[in-house]
Amino acid sequence: MAIAVALALVAGCGITPRSGPNKREIFAGSVLREGDAFVVAVDDRVNRIAGVTPALGFAASFAQAGLLGSDTIQPGDVLGLTIWENVDDGLVVPTGQNATVLEEVQVDGSGFIFVPYAGRIRAAGNSPEAIRRIITDKLEAQTPDPQVQVRRVAGDGSTVSVVGDVGAQGVYPIERPTRTLSAMLAAAGGVSVRPEVAQVTVTRGSTTSEVWFQDLFEEPRADIALRGGDRILVEADTRDYTALGATGTQELVPFDSRNISAIEAIARVGGLNPTLADPTGVFVFRNEPAVIASQITGIDDLVGTQRLVYVLDLTRPNGMFIARDFAIRDDDTVYVTEAPIVEFGRVIGGLTGTLTSTRGAVDAVR
Repeated sequence: MAIAVALALVAGCGITPRSGPNKREIFAGSVLREGDAFVVAVDDRVNRIAGVTPALGFAASFAQAGLLGSDTIQPGDVLGLTIWENVDDGLVVPTGQNATVLEEVQVDGSGFIFVPYAGRIRAAGNSPEAIRRIITDKLEAQTPDPQVQVRRVAGDGSTVSVVGDVGAQGVYPIERPTRTLSAMLAAAGGVSVRPEVAQVTVTRGSTTSEVWFQDLFEEPRADIALRGGDRILVEADTRDYTALGATGTQELVPFDSRNISAIEAIARVGGLNPTLADPTGVFVFRNEPAVIASQITGIDDLVGTQRLVYVLDLTRPNGMFIARDFAIRDDDTVYVTEAPIVEFGRVIGGLTGTLTSTRGAVDAVR
């Protein structure tokens, strides 16, 4: 009677307490059974396909832009003009004076300035020397041998904004020493997060691109030339993955390096729990784009994002090497199943505990 009652109680309890699904339940979610996920055993071929990680880099419009000359005029700049005429009754120079000085000539939003008798002149994109030649040519038809001097008084029209994890956020002018991205970041006090996880985003007009901070020094093409109006954002890597199951801890883990392998992902949460974990049941849950899923599954007509479950068996020959080479990506879920003996032990423990309680109840009735 006691055994019958105990079995009924255990059956009524349903699933015994555990950290998550077991291998059999995960495999039941395969497209070959009851679910809609592709369950794939990881080998060297799968590693080569799934190991593709999104690369950061600037668009061609950023990379191909040349350095601005330190004296290139931009909208918003202020110029100073001095004009000499070789006649007593000059066109621009007042009578009795040798020269006329225009202290502050503002370059308007369209990039033009106005000079008396020379008219509206395109200044943005030109150097002071080019503007000098344009004004001279305009005046030569009206006064003999004019002499013109053009100087840049202020360059507030060529500025960039730097925000985020930098030493000093603010708006900075593009000057000769700060015409490139790395130089401008140095002028802003450098990055205030670990360089290996720092990402730099540049917005120019309607185009936005980002790059790893370290690539600015390792890849010369990544250190782009700046343009007035650029917006620069520096922030730490925002990627993360979730670790669940029979691991040291279960938590949301931020990436602390550019690339993380499955072995490293498990190590970061305390490794496999030695009293619970099944080393043959390490799973990585991921949503893969159709192009990668098609290569892995061999199905050519997949459309849209596909659910894939990667299976890592650390006990297989080279299993540790394969797991070391498997790259974890943003939003992955790393799950370690419990060993079958653990669940069996819980059932037996529940059964014996229930038998003890039942026996006590029966003795009390007697």
